[in-house]
Amino acid sequence: MTEYGQEEGFKAVLSVNGTKRQVHCRDGGRRLSDVLRDDLKLTGTKVGCNSGDCGACTVLLDGAQACSCLVSVAQAEGKAVLTVEGIEKDSRLSGLQDVFVSSGATQCGVCAPGMLMAAAEIVLDPTVRSRDRIVDRFGGILCRCTGYIKIVEAVERYLGLRAPLSVEKPSRGRAVGSRIQKVDGAAKVTGRALFGADAVMEGALQLKVIRSPHAHARFQIRDLKQLYVENPGIRRVFTVSDVPGSNVYGTVARFRDQPVFADGYVRYMGEPIAAIVGEKSAIAAFDSSLFPVEWEPLLPLTGVANALAEDAPWLHADRPGNLLMQVNQIKGDVQAEAGVVSVGGSFVTSFVEHAYIEPEAGVARRIGDRLEMAVSTQAPYLNRDEIAWILGIPAENVRIIPTAIGGGFGGKIDMSLQPLIAVAAWHMTQPVACVYSRAESMRATTKRHPAAINATLTCDDRGRLRTYSMNADFNTGPYSSCGPIVASRVPIHAMGPYRFDAVRCVTRTIHTTDAVAGAFRGFGVPQAAVVHEALMDRLADKMGIDRLQFRLLNAMRAGDRTSTGQKLEDSVGLMDCLSTLKPIWDAQRKDAETFNRHNSRMKRGVGLGCMWYGIGNTCQPNPSSMRIGLDREARITLFSGAVDIGQGVSTILTQICADALSVRTDAVHLVVGDTDKTLDAGKSSASRHAFISGNAVKLAASHLLGEIRRQVQAQGDAEVHFEGHNVTVLDAGGVKKLRLSSMSADEDGMVIYGIGRFDPPTTDLDEDYQGIPYATYAFGTQMALVEVDTELATVNVKKIWAAHDVGRALNPTQIEGQIHGGIAQGLGLALMEEYLPGKTDNLHDYLIPTVGDMPEIEVFIIEAAEPTGPYGAKGVGEPAMIPTAPAILNAVEFATGVRPTHLPLTPSRLSELLRTHG
Repeated sequence: MTEYGQEEGFKAVLSVNGTKRQVHCRDGGRRLSDVLRDDLKLTGTKVGCNSGDCGACTVLLDGAQACSCLVSVAQAEGKAVLTVEGIEKDSRLSGLQDVFVSSGATQCGVCAPGMLMAAAEIVLDPTVRSRDRIVDRFGGILCRCTGYIKIVEAVERYLGLRAPLSVEKPSRGRAVGSRIQKVDGAAKVTGRALFGADAVMEGALQLKVIRSPHAHARFQIRDLKQLYVENPGIRRVFTVSDVPGSNVYGTVARFRDQPVFADGYVRYMGEPIAAIVGEKSAIAAFDSSLFPVEWEPLLPLTGVANALAEDAPWLHADRPGNLLMQVNQIKGDVQAEAGVVSVGGSFVTSFVEHAYIEPEAGVARRIGDRLEMAVSTQAPYLNRDEIAWILGIPAENVRIIPTAIGGGFGGKIDMSLQPLIAVAAWHMTQPVACVYSRAESMRATTKRHPAAINATLTCDDRGRLRTYSMNADFNTGPYSSCGPIVASRVPIHAMGPYRFDAVRCVTRTIHTTDAVAGAFRGFGVPQAAVVHEALMDRLADKMGIDRLQFRLLNAMRAGDRTSTGQKLEDSVGLMDCLSTLKPIWDAQRKDAETFNRHNSRMKRGVGLGCMWYGIGNTCQPNPSSMRIGLDREARITLFSGAVDIGQGVSTILTQICADALSVRTDAVHLVVGDTDKTLDAGKSSASRHAFISGNAVKLAASHLLGEIRRQVQAQGDAEVHFEGHNVTVLDAGGVKKLRLSSMSADEDGMVIYGIGRFDPPTTDLDEDYQGIPYATYAFGTQMALVEVDTELATVNVKKIWAAHDVGRALNPTQIEGQIHGGIAQGLGLALMEEYLPGKTDNLHDYLIPTVGDMPEIEVFIIEAAEPTGPYGAKGVGEPAMIPTAPAILNAVEFATGVRPTHLPLTPSRLSELLRTHG
């Protein structure tokens, strides 16, 4: 029953997960999502957009899907509300969450509750028992990690439409290579995992950022007295004068240039100029347009061409001509050694938004002379060091506690709200929290770098590649972010995984007043791959050689030297990837040609994309440190600073730890990310953790075993056994027992530790970029089958075959999931994703692939073991998406005869190509 009262406002009784719950609101128009999360503490329901675009907040109302952010509490009254927390209690849905975990249907996990609610609707509706109907019911919910495929498969398994999976529980020493379930999977499918917006500190105030409405402007903040008078719930306004240490920070310390608060001058739309802190209701009600500030708009520097104009103002006084960085990668003489046959081309790519489903969120508090922060981040130690720099305090006085992370893909390497809540909390007696709206998340955070690339490829008269030359300008936006990393990584990879006599690749990162460009799955290599793969096709055609055979002829092999002069001794699996796909290519190429002879409007094409990718950071020291502890009851705890952003690093490190200690995986407990408890494992980026942190875990396990042997005075090769609450050592002298109960424990309850540190063997590069930038490389080939409607100018990607050399498959289920997700993002890069600053700041106008856009995918895992990797492993997170766009675009060219050179290939762009060249 609904009641209205002048004092109490609106009262309603809701039936939530089978229980009657009474709620009190100011009025009945309050969002159901807010009531569930804030009043009923059912934080399993996530809010990704507050506009019904992402579906993360999906619940069931009387058995039907509904976006709870669009449902008022008054509308929900009288209906049965089912949230993810209620699935376990519903006998009709028993085991559904378990099937999601065992199928690998969750990665970062922030969309899992919404997906599970759609799955629940499917299960409860007996009319939905076909794949097409299942896919249709998932159509309103976005996922940025999984590529949707394992989600659909999970439901098919639950309904008996697909053979069930047996849950692997490997015996001791057999965890690596097995399909064990994600160690954090249960928390994510039940709603128990706490993401940034779920992290609550008692008594926290809310922070709202005041942002520039202009891309380029000067400003002056007026007197704030009247603001406080008119808004009594606002406790304090923070500006540049409140920053106690340095007002600039950055992802690369020597390029720090991004202000916490702009100091009278802004360089992009959405830049923070101030922050207001106060009670939640007052902050929510405050109209940012009423903030007292005077603006002097300046002419924006939109695009690289304008920024490079002779009369363009410098956005940074110490960067003449708006040049952030230039890198020249030179091997040999491309003019003198050029082949007799050449092709060239110019290509353009756009800004791409990360579109992770979880907007940035976090909370900070001051405790004495320390600051503690719970936040969604890919880089806890980078956050710690930069926050200390901003506050002017020692790094050890900052504690970062990463929350569950609802997608990152590079976008949560950079800090966003962290400096703002840190400065505010440093001055306040209460914690300070902030959750970005979808609009400000998209407007104020980093994007994939747009690129303008010109390149030329040559070969000799037998088809052997001779030279590759490239000039690429990357729009890095107003601040450095990861621009230096992109500038340094791209030229090393620009020519693709092929053998050359001479190479000259030049990259520049240029400042504009467009969006800040940063890390995004591949650090610029996906843009470069589009170019080298298009030119490989063109040169193969010019030589009259089959496109796949041309790649086989020129593919890197063990023993070859890269363009930096590095000799690849082992683990070069490109030939195996190509050979695996060759029979499929031969058959599909013939089928497409036959189809096209009999059809005029619909055309089919097949395309190839090859890639290589250096694992870890480029050249610079890139260590990871891990710690494994043992308590008095012989429980093993892995203290891991490697945060899991959905890629499954917590699971594979558990597998490595278990095998290194010869225990079962369930014997390994995890503490992840907390900078007070873990060691620095580096950022979750550059596909580095499997290789680098995996090695660190192995070394920590070896050290722990050594310490145990030393404690009982056993020989160095003595066997160590973990049995229940006992640790025994067997050597020539017999069985010795480690008396853990008599040992003193530290604050974490540990009595003995093993510590491991691994830094890949690399060297600095000289001025021509010669040296050893990476210890190992991943390789891969993808093949796409597309169907093009030449009248509507639409592209339907029907199937993708993906062969990836991962070194060793630590967990095949997770590798498949990474490849599926990478393909989904590569499809978006190729066909639909284009961020326009100030225009596409939502998930309605900015399009990412939905479940209905996904093709069938067939994965081939190639294992060319890396001798220096943990059990032979390398990595696949970023490599998974690099060849997708090239394969799709090459398939479009096969189908239509026109070469796409401007990404994304939207229908309007394809229509223009067909009109002018068809």
